[in-house]
Amino acid sequence: MPRLSIVVLPFANFSNDPELEHFADGIADDLTTDLPRTYGAFVIARNTAFTFKGKPVDVKKIGHELGVRYVVEGSVRRAGDLLRLNVQLTDAESGAHLWADRFDTDPADLAHAHNEITGRLARSLNLKLLEAASFRIEGAGPLDADPQDLLIYGRVMFNRATTPAILQEAQRVFERALEIEPDSIGAKIEIGYALAVNVANYWSTSVQQDEARAEQLLVQARDLDPNNYRARAALGLLRRLQNRLDESRIELETAIALAPNFAPGFLMLGTTLILLGEPEAAILETNKGLRLSPSGAAVPGAYAMLSQGHLLLGHVEPAIELARKACASNPRLYYTHMLLAAALGLNGELDEARVALMQGIKLRPELNSLARTREYMTWGSPKYWALRKSTIDLGLRRAGMPDE
Repeated sequence: MPRLSIVVLPFANFSNDPELEHFADGIADDLTTDLPRTYGAFVIARNTAFTFKGKPVDVKKIGHELGVRYVVEGSVRRAGDLLRLNVQLTDAESGAHLWADRFDTDPADLAHAHNEITGRLARSLNLKLLEAASFRIEGAGPLDADPQDLLIYGRVMFNRATTPAILQEAQRVFERALEIEPDSIGAKIEIGYALAVNVANYWSTSVQQDEARAEQLLVQARDLDPNNYRARAALGLLRRLQNRLDESRIELETAIALAPNFAPGFLMLGTTLILLGEPEAAILETNKGLRLSPSGAAVPGAYAMLSQGHLLLGHVEPAIELARKACASNPRLYYTHMLLAAALGLNGELDEARVALMQGIKLRPELNSLARTREYMTWGSPKYWALRKSTIDLGLRRAGMPDE
């Protein structure tokens, strides 16, 4: 039985509303389509899953009959003026509930609600399925033989990589998968992705070598599988780091077209658009990513990107509010404090701006002047730097950052 085998059962309509019946069926349909995006995933076809429509659910029996490890169930109902959708993921062998969530939305625009809920559900379920499969793999014995197991286990570590050590450990797992299966497209993608993230987070001690190897692996993977959204997204990140911003935009837009619920794709595209000097478009794409993934490790960076977009547009008050959210979400990110310092500096709140600037420099001591910051940041279009000079850099200067 595949590690990632699943059936999405028809969602129950508890309101006896024909319109909600179509809505419920559509959610189940789209999840069935969107879930096979994780390594080795096997998803029962919609026609088979819908033979259980309207029947009592015995998760263990369904799992045995269909040969799946996991079952997704859901229901929709009207709750006052809201539409409520409940979803749960269950282990078909043990019957244990692994994850559940509830979504409340305005029923006035079911098409919009459908798209937003499906996007968030698909992302959450993909992550939870990977975690559940990783837990099974870890408990099954030595992790050394099966490349698919290694990729699943490494992906979970990659998703949690908030420190260089965790990211390096994830990369070691992917390297082992590639060693066992040298033609593995998945392993090439994940190694290249990890190398690019290592550079993007300023964790790399060998930037040129990391970028060169990521280039080799990701171009190979993309050429072998042009419709692999992770290959496109990782290459989009790498192109941004190489300051090949137009190419970065193309790769990331392609990744999003292939996987419309891939929240990191929108957040990475937002960063590329900022560096292209298009803050309005960056704000739009970043907000799409936040709606798909309103919690998690990427949220502070998303708030920071929104803050930067508003700063470049001269919208100081929302920039301050978003920078504060970014700092509160993760106080260890130097750039969130720098953005807060710049926004407060532009707003004339100089005492607090100086405190924020000192905190940013404490976290990243080498970036203690505008010249050193410019030298360190090797990416960005002339349009971006022109916008930055009259907004972010001016605010940092007012907060006390020297030019040299």
